[in-house]
Amino acid sequence: MLLLALGVLLWAAAHFFKRLAPEARARMGNGGRGAVALALVVSIVLMVLGYRAAEGTVFWGRHPATVGINNLLMIAALYFTSPGPKKGALFYRMRHPMLTGFFLWTVAHLLVNGDTPSFLLFGGLGAWALAEMVVINRAEPAWTPPAKGSVGKDAMFLVASVILLGVIGMIHTWLGYPTFG
Repeated sequence: MLLLALGVLLWAAAHFFKRLAPEARARMGNGGRGAVALALVVSIVLMVLGYRAAEGTVFWGRHPATVGINNLLMIAALYFTSPGPKKGALFYRMRHPMLTGFFLWTVAHLLVNGDTPSFLLFGGLGAWALAEMVVINRAEPAWTPPAKGSVGKDAMFLVASVILLGVIGMIHTWLGYPTFG
């Protein structure tokens, strides 16, 4: 569990660094991008290794109803993390679509993974996403939404999200984690 916790903490620290220590980040210049990217890659490796090795109490598991809700939430999560909300007509005024999508991803995974390591991984990342929205809003209170796009763009990115869910579902199934029942 220690690797998993370190991975989640490193993920959050790397993302918060720019907002919480802007002077230090500015001093790093363009080289700071590489350092942050490296920290994020290391955090993902720690989370994957830590999650796979972690054991803990299981409070609930997969259920046909939660699998269906999970998959619907995942379509929404994939849509919000796409360029769709900024280029479409439905959600163009949403300030944090990618973080919202990321949060939906964590909620969807907690619905079907009710064990202690999942609480740490998905709960920790979900808390980070919500905190990141608050930190961004405080650091940059003035915000102007992009120009309104077309409903056609919304539809295009929604279809792409459904296709991507199918691909992700196949990969999950190959790895031994069936996603569609």
